[in-house]
Amino acid sequence: MEAELEAEQEFVDLAYARLDAMRGDANSMLEGVLDLGKGGTFQSRTERDVIVRTSLARLEQLDIGDQALTFGRIDRLTGGPAEAPTAGDGDQDGPTETFHIGRLAIHGPDHEPLVVDWRAPVAEPFYRATGRDPLGLVLRRHLALQGRTVVSVEDERFTAPGGLIDTVEGADGVPHATDPGGELIEGDLPIGGPAALLAALDRARSGRMTDIVSTIQAEQDEIIRSPLSGVLVVQGGPGTGKTAVALHRAAYLLYTHRFPLERQGVLVVGPNPLFLRYIEQVLPSLGETGVTLSTIAGLVPEIRIKENGPADVARLKGDVRMAKVVARAVRTRQRPLAEDVLVPYGALVLRLAASDTRTIVEGARRRPGSHNARRRLVEQSVAQVLADRARRTQQRLGVGTSAVTAFPGYEDPSELDDDEFDFEDFSRKVRRVPELAAALDRMWPRLSPHELLHDLYGAAPLIAAAGRGVLSEEELALLRRRRSTSFDDVAWTPADAALVDEARHLLGPRNGASEEAVRKYGHIVVDEVQDLSPMQLRMLTRRSLAGSMTVVGDIAQATAPWAPASWDDIVEHLPRRRSARTVELTVSYRTPSEVLAVAARVLAVAAPELTPPRPVRRSGAEPRMVQVTGDDGRATVADLARAVARAAAEEVEAVRPGRVAIIAPDTLRGPLSDALEAAGTPVVDARDMRKGGLSEPLVLLAADSANGLEFDSVVVVEPAVIAGETARGLRTLYVALTRPTQRLTVVSLTTPPAALSGVG
Repeated sequence: MEAELEAEQEFVDLAYARLDAMRGDANSMLEGVLDLGKGGTFQSRTERDVIVRTSLARLEQLDIGDQALTFGRIDRLTGGPAEAPTAGDGDQDGPTETFHIGRLAIHGPDHEPLVVDWRAPVAEPFYRATGRDPLGLVLRRHLALQGRTVVSVEDERFTAPGGLIDTVEGADGVPHATDPGGELIEGDLPIGGPAALLAALDRARSGRMTDIVSTIQAEQDEIIRSPLSGVLVVQGGPGTGKTAVALHRAAYLLYTHRFPLERQGVLVVGPNPLFLRYIEQVLPSLGETGVTLSTIAGLVPEIRIKENGPADVARLKGDVRMAKVVARAVRTRQRPLAEDVLVPYGALVLRLAASDTRTIVEGARRRPGSHNARRRLVEQSVAQVLADRARRTQQRLGVGTSAVTAFPGYEDPSELDDDEFDFEDFSRKVRRVPELAAALDRMWPRLSPHELLHDLYGAAPLIAAAGRGVLSEEELALLRRRRSTSFDDVAWTPADAALVDEARHLLGPRNGASEEAVRKYGHIVVDEVQDLSPMQLRMLTRRSLAGSMTVVGDIAQATAPWAPASWDDIVEHLPRRRSARTVELTVSYRTPSEVLAVAARVLAVAAPELTPPRPVRRSGAEPRMVQVTGDDGRATVADLARAVARAAAEEVEAVRPGRVAIIAPDTLRGPLSDALEAAGTPVVDARDMRKGGLSEPLVLLAADSANGLEFDSVVVVEPAVIAGETARGLRTLYVALTRPTQRLTVVSLTTPPAALSGVG
């Protein structure tokens, strides 16, 4: 055992020395080019800029902070999996080769590989090998490092059928962590590196998601290394690691398809800003910093979200029928004039007939292109009509009449239709005439998307014209809202963002500015996709260059007003260049069996057709139910708050230095915060980054903001209020109950849902 630790420590020392040397080389290159100053030829300045950017990127890539440089090793038969016998063939004798797996590739002084990047093909058996199919391995070793010191190793030896596992512990007798708080469940679960996995799961949460690069399991790795093309749908219940898998897949694709994706970009979309802050360190820890993180509303810079709005309105605005309503809203702004317009120009008065405008508008509607782009066609068509009319007028007037002033700059207006006539000049000048400029804006106005929606919502006639035959009278009324005097005062909602984006797609840039165009990405990762409406899914499809997407979620955790019944309801709004591939994560690594047993009862009522994932571990702590009763038998909200304060204080102490979350109905967050402060148990709003946000020991958040987050312990408050009387509410409760990695407490003032009877 000591010899194994010493040998690995010697290797780790060498690897870190080479990392320091590689970092020193990159820094020397940067300093060398900076010493040259700002002078030189254009080519030399360009080359210098390239070297600076390359060096800075390399330094950023080599900065792994306090993360372990290497975490595993594989010994495989020479020749690799293709030439290796299977476990059923008996002992695997013969020459072997060794590879250390790590966070990034490290080479020796002669450029020989020391550490293999975890994403490289040669590292795949580290994650995929099983007793039934060892992929040519004779040994898989998990290393536990504290700083740069190897503290323990865990070996899995594939030496006989069934993959016999031998575990070698460090001198402290603990495989990977101090004071692990759980145990693995015995059974047929395909778990690789069980001690390393258990230690990672038992480790206290920090308020930030960390990578799982050292403990990726086989079913997760298969998803991570899936091909780039097409839409990959990942269904995963609570604790299955679907978010981590999606982020590691983004890192893998950037490594494997570096050339196109660095140029095209990768977009990661999360459900809310709190979630994005939670995951923001994962990709940088894997050496990838060029990824764009955004919420769905964050992709629409024209508006600022101020509220969520009523659920029935959000459901309507997310309906795919709204695409037709928005298209009609644009079309209603393309309208011929009701009356003729007289356009003074020089000594002439030109008439633009209403019949002319009908012909022009109908022709422009038939032409391809965005609304704003076709404004130019309308202008040119109007100018052509007026130019023709001016020629005929001049011909009637004859040479020497007052018409000589009609077109300033031309000495002989009788030659208006010859080759010297500058139509573009005429068109530009006539459009400046106020009467014609106003007429053009009535016929075919240049519009911004938020302006179109603001006008639509504020005018019942516009709503009726856009929605007649598509929406019911009741639905049309839901869209109506009072018009604001300023765009800054508009109470935009997340559901509005998708409609603004739809309008932007139809309208195009208002002034032809390239920065107004929607950016497209080579690959898009979407988390908690089950909560996106059809209109929001259309947004994402528009941003995909070639239809390459990874969408992850859990139908059972769909808590939005438009919760889908199946994945088909989601896939039909995503790119269709290729058939979507659907895979499922079936094992819950994070959520202990005690918690899943309680949550499964709620799921059985909320979505009886769905099956929860299989837990891989026990925490040893049974969930408890606290029913609040007052001194006289009449409990109040104040009594509830005091009970929550006591439970929260107990949980903070029980999981220290871990993190505790109080998950409550939004309406109770204020009273709970005040009561906790009064009880001497200060709590931080999870959204308040100025006070630490999720990194604080005790945080408070609304139940509908809990998706994707995890804590060591969770106190769920008033489950009956969270659940309400709807399947959507019960699914929200299911989400809240499955956030803890160790302990769960439920505090209730009212009678809890029947599914929770008997808990604690």
